[in-house]
Amino acid sequence: MAWLYLLLAITFELIGTTALKFSDGFTKLYWTLGMAVSYGLAFYLLAIVVRTIPLGIAYAVWAGLGTLGAFFISIYIFKTEASNLAWFGVVLVVAGVVLLNAGSNSH
Repeated sequence: MAWLYLLLAITFELIGTTALKFSDGFTKLYWTLGMAVSYGLAFYLLAIVVRTIPLGIAYAVWAGLGTLGAFFISIYIFKTEASNLAWFGVVLVVAGVVLLNAGSNSH
């Protein structure tokens, strides 16, 4: 169940990050409120997750999948172009999370 909560936390973090962009520097109230609520839920769920999953693993997955999600949101929603070097960086982030999980004896 902790892994499901972690995925939900990451999802809310990505919603919050997207709302942050749409808030236009906190000038749009609904997007700002959406950001605050989403981040609040994300951190609440993360707090539950780290009761079960070691902090280092939980945070690595959070950061890795959050980075990957933000990268794709930037490309598909905000129409940002990504260079080959950026794509290579994303591959390295995913590889790092996979290796960290594979090397952990906490499973």
